[in-house]
Amino acid sequence: MSTVMDRKAGPAVDKLRINGERLWASLMELAQIGATPKGGVCRLTLTDLDKQGRDLVLKWAREAGMTVTIDKIGNGFMRRAGRNNALPPIVTGSHIDTQPTGGKFDGNYGVLAGIEVVRSLNDAGIQTEAPIEVAFWTNEEGSRFVPVMMGSGAFAKAFTLEHAYAATDTEGKTVKGELERIGYLGTEEPGAHPIGCYFETHIEQGPVLEDNDKTIGVVTGVLGVRWYDCVVTGMEAHAGPTPMALRKDALQVATKLMQEVVACAHRHPPHGRGTVGMVQVFPNSRNVIPGNVKFSIDLRNNTEALCDAMDADIRGVAAKLAAESGLPIDVKLVTSFPATQFHANCVDAVARATQKLGYSNMNAVSGAGHDAVYMAKLAPAGMIFIPCKDGISHNEIEDAKPEHITAGCNVLLHAMLERAGVV
Repeated sequence: MSTVMDRKAGPAVDKLRINGERLWASLMELAQIGATPKGGVCRLTLTDLDKQGRDLVLKWAREAGMTVTIDKIGNGFMRRAGRNNALPPIVTGSHIDTQPTGGKFDGNYGVLAGIEVVRSLNDAGIQTEAPIEVAFWTNEEGSRFVPVMMGSGAFAKAFTLEHAYAATDTEGKTVKGELERIGYLGTEEPGAHPIGCYFETHIEQGPVLEDNDKTIGVVTGVLGVRWYDCVVTGMEAHAGPTPMALRKDALQVATKLMQEVVACAHRHPPHGRGTVGMVQVFPNSRNVIPGNVKFSIDLRNNTEALCDAMDADIRGVAAKLAAESGLPIDVKLVTSFPATQFHANCVDAVARATQKLGYSNMNAVSGAGHDAVYMAKLAPAGMIFIPCKDGISHNEIEDAKPEHITAGCNVLLHAMLERAGVV
């Protein structure tokens, strides 16, 4: 990074704060597009409602004097010029698509916090050395099209643009067709847009900050994810005539392994996670001994070494159970995302901003994937977490306190100013 970006801000800049009421009002206005009766938001990617949301965000950006670029996967980049526009921009952003039963803050907060940073800099008449940009990424949620984090993934070349274009929804509509239909098939090649560093502000989507009564989570990284399909094969038989000692009950063996998934997470603390979320039992009949059980395994931890250790752990347990029971157990890895460690410069910038502003804080890791994971492959990146009520997200009752919304945006403002430099 340029040494210009390490230039110290003056006292007037140190006292700068965002307009929390304006940010909150923007969040509530955006939440009306796709509002649900329970107080949430359903604004699936590349629908007419998503177009309305994008249009509103871009309207606000242009009103703030920003220029707009849309790339070929529909990612939007809203730019506030700096004194030296040859420098790569300091970027913040997230997404505005939601789950079918989504909330007002997931993703949306990160985009509108960026808009509020720009509005606040405009109000104060502050010019940055490097340009500042706010991004919204297409299809982060993955609830209508897969893969998840599609826009940032295509930008980072994790998969090809053609692969993303060909993805279809349940009605057979394609990503490319829907981008064209709503008018967001841009011309810039994904990944051609320079990024000096990247910050993302987000609700935690978990209960740790609230449980520790902290306002800001200084995010050091994102947990690695390993998804498996596991199949235990036994023999279906009549529940009455078959003695217990002569059964080949796939479900009883499967449930032992399911318990070990949770135990495996406990064996790899403090960030180990182990979940079984999907179970299919065959033939799923009241009076038939199950002959086949297929279930999902989700393992997570904060380093690749620990993810590898958990992988070896659960495979070892499965082999032991198979030997003891005589029933075959197949454990197949189907998806993986590597653990991400955010750049020290960005993590430190967030920590310094938090301390300067006097907010209670703690280091945090993200258990969920974010667009920042792909950005971290391209440029120094970091994240800022704020609490959400009861740790609930991907739910219409998702909620956050206005004072926390304001605090996270203030941290974003000062972290970005540190990296962008002030003229």
